[in-house]
Amino acid sequence: MDRLDRMQLFTRVVERGSFSAAANDLALGRSTATEAIKALEADLGVRLLERTTRHVRTTPDGAAFYRRCIAILAEVEEAESAFKTGNPEGLLRIEAHPYLTRTFLLPALPDFLKRYPGLRIQFGQGDRYADLVREGVDCAIRAGELDDSTLIARRLGHLDEVTCASPDYVEQYGRPETPDDLDGHIAVGFISSRTGDVMPLELIEGGKTRFISLPCRVTANDSGTAIALARLGFGLVQAPRYHFAEDLKAGRMVEILADFPPPPTPLTALYPQNRQTAPRLRVFLDWVGGIFAGGMV
Repeated sequence: MDRLDRMQLFTRVVERGSFSAAANDLALGRSTATEAIKALEADLGVRLLERTTRHVRTTPDGAAFYRRCIAILAEVEEAESAFKTGNPEGLLRIEAHPYLTRTFLLPALPDFLKRYPGLRIQFGQGDRYADLVREGVDCAIRAGELDDSTLIARRLGHLDEVTCASPDYVEQYGRPETPDDLDGHIAVGFISSRTGDVMPLELIEGGKTRFISLPCRVTANDSGTAIALARLGFGLVQAPRYHFAEDLKAGRMVEILADFPPPPTPLTALYPQNRQTAPRLRVFLDWVGGIFAGGMV
């Protein structure tokens, strides 16, 4: 293992907080990774990592060395890409909601991978907010307002939102015509992964967003479960329109308060600062940006 390989391994150990995870990412044996880091520390004459049974973290010298490694490795990758005649190569780890992935990314993926045959993509999916740096994720596509200033954000567009309910629910509770008619209605509660609270309904009325909290008989912290509960008639739900496009067309769901739509949800690509010069990430961002084209979907 040469010096650059050791630096790459060291940065991955720091980001993953684990020798085993870093070794797995780089297709190395656990013992090989451990010995390589020991050799790196011996060459430098400093201790880079503090190891416990549950976690690995940097020493002050290790934190400083990590920052230098990130800059050096980024320069090396940038220099190599400038002279290579081939396409970007390597593994891209992408976090995105499963519905969004299946609806927008997968249909366009064959052409993307045909254009860049050296790329491999690993999709991680769910409603949780992954720690991109610690989990070694290259890019996350997230819906909603963001508050993580440590990541670089690239706005992709907006998701059109809809309020809807099942026909059975409408038959039982009626169809409200204005937000004031929501008294006596119930909602499927969706628990925010950011706050841990049930999110209120949001409706645009008179050019302003009105927040309305309804009683909930059932709640969920997974959007797929919340959507399934709404289809079964457990209450009103708000979600990106693409989730219900086929249901609305077929009459399996009914749009509610169409004259008072929810505000659109921003869609953003997020990535760690140390990933921004990687050619494989640049071509992915250009591709996914073209899919959403900065508009409403």
